[in-house]
Amino acid sequence: MLSLFSLTVFYSLVSFALFLTALMLGVKSDKSREKVSPFECGFDPFKKSRVPFSLRFFLVTIIFLVFDVEIALLFPLGLMKMSSDLLFVGLSGLVLILILMLGLVHEWNQGALTWIY
Repeated sequence: MLSLFSLTVFYSLVSFALFLTALMLGVKSDKSREKVSPFECGFDPFKKSRVPFSLRFFLVTIIFLVFDVEIALLFPLGLMKMSSDLLFVGLSGLVLILILMLGLVHEWNQGALTWIY
C-alpha cells in the first residue's frame, strides 16, 4: 500500500509535468500590434479605451446576486417539508419571502430599478 507521502509526491510531479507541458505548448510566437490588441466587435481598438460606464449596471448585478442567493435559500424548504415540522418550514419560507419582498420594495423606493430619471 502506498503511503500518503508517496501519493503526494506522485500527484505533485504529475501536476508539475502538466504545468510545464501547458507552458511549452502555450508560447505565442507572433506579437504584432494587431495580435496583441483586443478585438472589440468592429470598433477601432486603438481609440481611447476608458469611456464612462454607467454604475447602474453594476448595481443591478449586485441586486440580482442578492435576490438570487435569497431564492437559493428557498430551494431546500421543499425537501425539508417531508422530514421537519410543516409549520416551521412554512414560517421559514414566509420569512424568506417577506425579506425578499421588503428588499424589492426598498430598492424600488430608492430608485435603483428605474433606468430613466
